[in-house]
Amino acid sequence: MSHEASRPVSEENAPAGQVPNTEENAGTETTAAATTAGAGTTFGAGATAGADSTAGTEAISGAEYLKKIVSAPVYRVATNTPLENMETLSKRIGNEVLVKREDLQPVHSFKIRGAFNRMSQLTDDERARGVVAASAGNHAQGVALSGTELGVRTVIVMPEVTPSIKIDAVRSFGGEVLLHGANFDEAKAKAMELSEVEGMVWVAPFDDEAVIAGQGTAGLEIFQSRPDVDRVFVQVGGGGLAAGVSVLLKELDPNIQVIGVEPEESACLTHALAAGHPVALDHVSLFAEGVAVKQIGSETFRVCREYLDDVITVSSDEISAAIKDIFDDTRAIAEPAGAVALAGLKRYAATHQVEGETLAHVLSGANVNFHSLRYVSERAEIGEGGEGIFGVSIPEREGAFLEFCKILGHRAVTEFSYRVGQRDGEKPARIFVGVKLKNGEDERKAIAEDLREAGYGVVDLSDDDVAKEHVRYMIGGTPGQHVDETAYSFEFPENPGALLHFLEVLGTRWNITGFHYRSFGMDHGRVLAAFEDVSGDAEFQEHLQQLGYHATDVTDSPAYDFFISAE
Repeated sequence: MSHEASRPVSEENAPAGQVPNTEENAGTETTAAATTAGAGTTFGAGATAGADSTAGTEAISGAEYLKKIVSAPVYRVATNTPLENMETLSKRIGNEVLVKREDLQPVHSFKIRGAFNRMSQLTDDERARGVVAASAGNHAQGVALSGTELGVRTVIVMPEVTPSIKIDAVRSFGGEVLLHGANFDEAKAKAMELSEVEGMVWVAPFDDEAVIAGQGTAGLEIFQSRPDVDRVFVQVGGGGLAAGVSVLLKELDPNIQVIGVEPEESACLTHALAAGHPVALDHVSLFAEGVAVKQIGSETFRVCREYLDDVITVSSDEISAAIKDIFDDTRAIAEPAGAVALAGLKRYAATHQVEGETLAHVLSGANVNFHSLRYVSERAEIGEGGEGIFGVSIPEREGAFLEFCKILGHRAVTEFSYRVGQRDGEKPARIFVGVKLKNGEDERKAIAEDLREAGYGVVDLSDDDVAKEHVRYMIGGTPGQHVDETAYSFEFPENPGALLHFLEVLGTRWNITGFHYRSFGMDHGRVLAAFEDVSGDAEFQEHLQQLGYHATDVTDSPAYDFFISAE
């Protein structure tokens, strides 16, 4: 999905008859000042962000942000990272593609910029009290290293399930680690308690003017390297990086387009724009955990709404494909959040037929869990349109397998799963097949059409998450008799006791008729479970809520219906 918007309007670039943004009309909605971005939302209209952190105070202007960014002393710890040409991708999409290498920072993430800028402004009294932060990721490392450089004690509260590699990284930069709680919210509550009870200074990860200004130095470096850039793509999580980069670039050159990019299942800015103020999402996908934020900050929302030209969303498959693109051109391995901006760049260029332009994106970090690369590798080809996945019904007789393969011709088969079914010839066999594509979606549709014309039943499963995460590993047939079952996809935390908790809550009262789990080396895992006779069962729904794991009913998934469900 794509939300179009015009660039912010000033006295210099306001079209005839259009009201420019000035102090006199800031905060008013002017239809001519911006196009809509979702229902009732505007970019560049100078509108306030509902109940934000600046309520009751005068919001900082773009010019003031520019001064703060230019004077930010981040280079005591941060690096002026290179802006490199991605030659292979540039040739492929017909644009000059530049990557801002924030993975080359000392903490392998842009977060060091904002953390140090904020902490450099501590008073002597605040330094003596120390700082506290809650994070299981890049912000934690940025705060820890900044504290070491400034001689300030730093305490990082992390969930008890945080992988040891992240804990060790924080300690290596000089931070004290306090493990508390089962999730980020509980860790943050403990950090806030330390701030209130012990007087430690809370260092916010994004919703802070000094943090925004620090992150904005990345945008300043982009402008200094290539002031002729046409569009810059920036990932959006809490909004600190997008706010800082966009306000800097638009203040220096309003003609540069700045576009925010979010994962489809963690689109807190997109939802905030639709509502007109920050809203809390019920659930966020943890694949790109660095931008998996339930609610954008108040100040970051205000700045992003005023200075971003557009906001688009991308899928996990597109992010995986972008990770591969970055590796192919730079040999760097981006974390999923680090590749979000490139995924948006590629989608935007394809959707808007952009050619011959200079497009930049921020590789925001490379703190990737090595074992998660298995998942990325499996999904990258699909995200690039390089693989099609199909469920196909073929006759249960000799020679049928060969006939099917002949229709595929010389195309490379990437995956093939089959199990013998009924031998009476009345019921066809069902196969799961992956095919390597050269021409993306058009070829995918052509394959499906060729198979249908040959008399085969075909279901295109290339966009079906249940197929890609579970069913491809479960091919083997349906129950021998009819079972009234409902299937759910669960998001499990990757910690000891998670499965036991699941079974204690749901596995004793209701019969589990199907189950699949596979670890992808991330902080969370996906589980597919089917239950017998729970449709309309209010008690089951109550226990589902009690479980505390995000669950989605996938009984009607095409892949589940084709291969697994009881008939």
